[in-house]
Amino acid sequence: MYAVIETGGKQYRVEVGTELEVELLQAEPGDNITLDRVLLVAHGDESTIGMPVVADAAVLAEVVRRDRGEKLISFKYRPKARSRVKKGHRQELLVLRITDVKLGNKSAADAKRKADADAKTERQRLEEAAAKQAAEDAALAAKLAKASTAKAPATESTAKADAKPATKSSAKTAAKPASKSAAPKTPRAKTQSGAADAKPAAKAKPRAKKKDE
Repeated sequence: MYAVIETGGKQYRVEVGTELEVELLQAEPGDNITLDRVLLVAHGDESTIGMPVVADAAVLAEVVRRDRGEKLISFKYRPKARSRVKKGHRQELLVLRITDVKLGNKSAADAKRKADADAKTERQRLEEAAAKQAAEDAALAAKLAKASTAKAPATESTAKADAKPATKSSAKTAAKPASKSAAPKTPRAKTQSGAADAKPAAKAKPRAKKKDE
C-alpha cells in the first residue's frame, strides 16, 4: 500500500519505511505527526483518488531530524541603474520516516507486520528442515565410517592367508628347473676332460717302444 501526500506545496509518493525531506513543520525530532492531505491511496489493483483529498485516509510519520538544503543563489540585476543584489538561501528541512498508511480500517503497517511474521515462520521451517537433513547426513557418514573400519582387518587377514601358499609354490617351481639344468652339465665336463687326457697317453706309448728297440 502506498499513498500520495501533499505538504509544503509539493507532492510525495510514500509507503511504510520511506524517508523523505519536507519543508520545515512545527515538530521536534522524535515526535509523531499525522499528514492529513492524502491525494491518493493505492493497494494492489485498487486505488482511491481524492477530490481533492481522500476521506478517512491518513499518513503517520516520525520526525527523524532537522536539516538544511543546499545553498541557492539569488541574483538580481537592473541594467543602467547600477543595481546588483546577490543573496544566498538554504531551506530548513525536516526528515520524516513514514510509519503507517491508513485507509478506513486498512493499515499498511499491520499488513507488513503480518507478512514479515509469515516470512519468518517460513524461514524457521526451512532452517529446521535443513538442520534435520544435516543430522541425518552426519549419522549416515558415521555409519559408513564404522563399516569401512570393520572391513579393513578382514582384508588384511585374507591378504596374509593368500600370500603364504604363493611363496611355497614359487619356491618349489624355482627349485625344480635349477636341479634339472645342473645335472646334465657335470657329466659333459667330465667326458670332455677325460677325452682330452686320453689322447696324449695313446700317442706316448708307441714312442717309448721305439726307444727301447
